[in-house]
Amino acid sequence: MDFALPQENEEIYAEVRHFCDEELRPKADEIAAKGEFPWDNVRAMAEMDLWGIPVPEEYGGAGLTWLDWAIIGEMISNACTSTGAIFAAHYLCEYPLLAFGTEEQKEKYLTPLARGEKIGAFILTEPGAGSDAGSVKTRAERDGEVYRLNGTKVFCSNGGEAEVFIVITNLEPDRGARGLTAFIVEKGTPGFRLGKEDKKMAFGALSNPELIFEDAQVSAENLLYRERGGFRVAMETLSVGRIGMAVGAVGLAQAALDTAVKYALEREQFGQPIAEFQAIQFMLADMATEIEAARLLAHKAAWLKDRGEDYDKLAAMAKVYSSEVASRAASKAVQIHGGYGYTVEYPVERYYREAKLFEIVEGTSEVQRMVVANRVLKESRRGR
Repeated sequence: MDFALPQENEEIYAEVRHFCDEELRPKADEIAAKGEFPWDNVRAMAEMDLWGIPVPEEYGGAGLTWLDWAIIGEMISNACTSTGAIFAAHYLCEYPLLAFGTEEQKEKYLTPLARGEKIGAFILTEPGAGSDAGSVKTRAERDGEVYRLNGTKVFCSNGGEAEVFIVITNLEPDRGARGLTAFIVEKGTPGFRLGKEDKKMAFGALSNPELIFEDAQVSAENLLYRERGGFRVAMETLSVGRIGMAVGAVGLAQAALDTAVKYALEREQFGQPIAEFQAIQFMLADMATEIEAARLLAHKAAWLKDRGEDYDKLAAMAKVYSSEVASRAASKAVQIHGGYGYTVEYPVERYYREAKLFEIVEGTSEVQRMVVANRVLKESRRGR
């Protein structure tokens, strides 16, 4: 197996690395501290065609691969975790349009999203429906040529700035997952409004407001895929999202390692840099090893998707492992910094807070283990 990155795109990678180092990284701490949506970053990324990486050129995208998307996503998250989170959430809106949208829906909605002219969001979670997608209660009722939506969604990443939303509703709540139905909803739709936003322990620049539907009328033309096909839309979108979360976690973990190495080489105790102590070296070695393993898992999941092969198990593996690697790496980075690691003078305390989110969003670590275990058992039974 060839582990080298696609050479034909090395020029693109080099350009993105330069952008990340010169534009994103210097502003990352300020963006996180202010908690303001980084519109300057978003617009600059649009100029670089980074909002439609795996989207075909005919729909305004760059026509690259999902592996390219994963590689670039890690770079962005490594430089600015806030921008990386916005980047990943945006693609949760693009993917279902790309995979399930009609030609008319792709032209109308996917194209401006891929060009970075509009921000997108994907809405599944509700106050009573998180890991259990079948418990979605937001109701959709057919009324002639429109559907009326009623309900409340929570934790919608990019929700405050998005103009295009993929909303998972339920035509028949009594049927659970079998009633789920997806719609494309535009900002400004009558009966659709933003609610309160919870104050989070990190990622303040990533808006996650309540989304409230009160007899919101959505045209039948905006039905995505088909009635009662929303569970498939949601599950396939979440599988792609797991790769996005994995590369985001790897980017954060690498940033924690890089910061810890730099500090360990500069900080002196007992007459020498703390990097000379075996205890510090072992922490750095563990961090580097786990990060490399997490990166390979994420890349393989994206590679399998590009090949049209089953990638769900690898995506879940990549997500659970990389998210927990990020938490361990951030914790070790704080420990290496000692007392200074607990202050806002260094970014490692922010990494420590941010890392926890990756173990929760796009399916908790516990849910990912359920996905992996189910696939392992199913493969074993099939083998018999």
